[in-house]
This record gives sequence, C-alpha cells and structure tokens, in this order.
Amino acid sequence: MTQTPIRLTVNGSIHDVTAERRTPLLYVLRNDLALNGPKYGCGLGECGTCTVLIDGAPARSCVIPVGGCTGRDIVTLEGLGTRDEPDVVQQAFIDEQAAQCGYCLNGMIMTTKALLAINPRPTEQEALAALRYNLCRCGTHVEILRAVMRASSQLAEAGD
Repeated sequence: MTQTPIRLTVNGSIHDVTAERRTPLLYVLRNDLALNGPKYGCGLGECGTCTVLIDGAPARSCVIPVGGCTGRDIVTLEGLGTRDEPDVVQQAFIDEQAAQCGYCLNGMIMTTKALLAINPRPTEQEALAALRYNLCRCGTHVEILRAVMRASSQLAEAGD
C-alpha cells in the first residue's frame, strides 16, 4: 500500500495528511486529526456512530475512503459548536438529557443536523425516519426524539 499526501477540509480548516487512499476517513479523523466525535462502532457503516457531514449530507466515515474526500467539506461533531457555545442541536440533546452511555450521540446529532438543514420543521415521523439507521442500545429513543423536536422548534423560533 502506497501512502500519498491528501488534502482535506475538515471543520473549515485545511489539513494535509499522508495516508493510503483506501484508508477509512474515520481513521484519519481520529488518529491523524485527533477528532474524537465520530466513534468506531461496527466498522460496516450500519450503526451510525461514525457519522460526519460531507458536503452537508450525513456519511458513515468508517466505510468512506479518505482518498474520495478531497475537495469536499467535512464537518465533525467538533465543527458544530464548542463546550461554551454548543450548536442548537447539541444544546437540545443536553437539555433533553438524550444520552445514557453517549456512544450513539455523535451519529444522532450529526444526522439531526443534516435533517434540520433540509427540513427545519420535521414531523416526529420524519425525524424517526431520518434517524432509523442510527442505533442506540441504551433506550434513550424518547429523549433523542424530544431533542430533535426541541432543536427544530428553537430553529423555527430563531427564524421567525
């Protein structure tokens, strides 16, 4: 395997990394860029813990080759907000206490962010449909749905 220089735009900053083009984006984000929002879950793109936004769409970084990410805008959980100023979606998840173990949160938050960008006022059914491929084993689905609806409501109020 030949490692090559790869230029990535992550959270608004340009990063030059050296990696094999087939390396999963998740490995580069976590190991080279120290961005630990996306988690390694199943490694098959099925659980959602590794979700990032690529050009605004939710994407499973564990199955996306880093070589295909050049020239694309990548956003991780760290790119949404800060501890002192969380994004409205992050704050809604905090307010609704939508976590137990917290492992699924990255995928839930990133998928919610993408949903609200294209559908700022989803119904509960639309929110559930958007999150259906993000797995939570702790049973916080009720709180997660409330967090999505809270974020939607807060964004609607801010827009009015």
